[in-house]
Amino acid sequence: MKILSTSQIKEADAFTIKNEPITSVDLMERAARTIAAWIEGKFDVSTKIWIFAGPGNNGGDGLALARLLREKGYITGTFIISPEAGYSRDATINIRRLRAMNISLKSISSVKDFPEIGHSDLIVDALFGSGLNKTLKGIVAKLVDYLNEQKSPVLAVDIPSGLFGDDNKVTVGDSIIRAKYTLTFQFPQLAFMFAENEEFVGQWEILPIGLHQHFIDSVKTDYHYIDQDLVTPLIKPRSKFSHKGTFGHCLLISGSHGRMGAAVLGTEACLRTGAGLVSTHVPAKGCEILQVCVPEAMVSIDDSDICFSGAPLLDQYDAVAVGPALGTRQVSQKALHDLLLTVKVPLILDADALNIISLNNDWIGHIPENSILTPHPGEFDRLAGQHKNGHDRLISQIEFSKKYKIIIVLKGAYTSVTTPEGSCYFNSSGNPGMATAGSGDVLTGILLSLLGQGFKPVDAAISGVFLHGMAGDFASSKISQESMTAGDISKNLGKAFKLIHRKSVNRSEPRAKVHKNHRITHG
Repeated sequence: MKILSTSQIKEADAFTIKNEPITSVDLMERAARTIAAWIEGKFDVSTKIWIFAGPGNNGGDGLALARLLREKGYITGTFIISPEAGYSRDATINIRRLRAMNISLKSISSVKDFPEIGHSDLIVDALFGSGLNKTLKGIVAKLVDYLNEQKSPVLAVDIPSGLFGDDNKVTVGDSIIRAKYTLTFQFPQLAFMFAENEEFVGQWEILPIGLHQHFIDSVKTDYHYIDQDLVTPLIKPRSKFSHKGTFGHCLLISGSHGRMGAAVLGTEACLRTGAGLVSTHVPAKGCEILQVCVPEAMVSIDDSDICFSGAPLLDQYDAVAVGPALGTRQVSQKALHDLLLTVKVPLILDADALNIISLNNDWIGHIPENSILTPHPGEFDRLAGQHKNGHDRLISQIEFSKKYKIIIVLKGAYTSVTTPEGSCYFNSSGNPGMATAGSGDVLTGILLSLLGQGFKPVDAAISGVFLHGMAGDFASSKISQESMTAGDISKNLGKAFKLIHRKSVNRSEPRAKVHKNHRITHG
């Protein structure tokens, strides 16, 4: 699934209107019908619905919605902002349609026009859509602030009014709708991917409205949304005559005294993702722990009892991951430096490997091309410098990938994968229950396994983060987000693979995905 800029979304509307063909007001009607159906499925007809419309096409969506809801028997109160420059053509048409049905439409020009809203009512924000290019001022800002003070839930149409679809640096501290639900059309908005916007967006859902498929297929964008359709073709079926050598020999360098859990978690995840052979390099005192906890793995024993002091010969391995729970001792720093200069197979750098590089910033240039780095935001900031918000960090992440020709997996609610070519993929799977110790170690094991099996590094990163999140979704549905541990993610990898394989067998299988704070609904 593509993530388009606000200007591209406008182009998609125009292309659809011209080539379907369909009038713009009828496309608006189509959007309003999808919202009305969503409301009908979630709110009883006894719910009073307050609709606040702006003068443009977002307002037109709201006005069309008001009429459709009234036809379904809902009690509605509909208000429209008095415009300085008049209403859009389609908003004007919908004003006339409301009046033809004798549905009351009240104008807001001062705070005296604000209605009293009950706690059990629903507020619909259709003031301004994703095309907004300036912060809200005057009576509109006061209205937004008033609506945010209400106890009743807010449903935003397209995007919460006051929030920009792309970069929101200039909106910080301004009046922005704080929605409980956001219904957007056809594509996710880039703004939805950043933690600082969660308080405005709430739970978001994508409602397809039939935008022209030719435009969707041909439009170019650097931003993508990882879903099952993207990942399924990357997971190839196994040949009947496969053997353990077919699926690679992986080396995980992990653990230090008192922190052997990371090595155990990463090793098990690597095996459960399908690696043929896994060797885990650990301090001497960690050998027994690993052999007892993961008997399927082989152990490579470091010369040091307590930490990583040197890598084994790498000739026999198809991929290497280094970093989980290594610590940052001087001897480990030297060992990592030597590894960077000698490794010839695909490489993953995680956790303390990244922290060591942050302490030795001039080593960044030694990282082999197409390596995968898996920082969380704090680790990335230590590598690339501090960032004010998620959007700034994303731009820096993309430039970092391009400059050093590496893949960066920036972990978070919508884990982002950036490539040396400048593309960015946001992950759709996963949930807050995965915010638990060891979850990142499991991801490292998954990525290592896919690399060892011969996946291209970008494909391994995209597939790995989706499988990781999907396994977490299965775990949370079974035992709750609160009770999840990292080991539960590994235990549910089999269910994630089975889902992928079912999709591969039946590409036409209908789906409705629910992840984190959003849902994709297919009509």
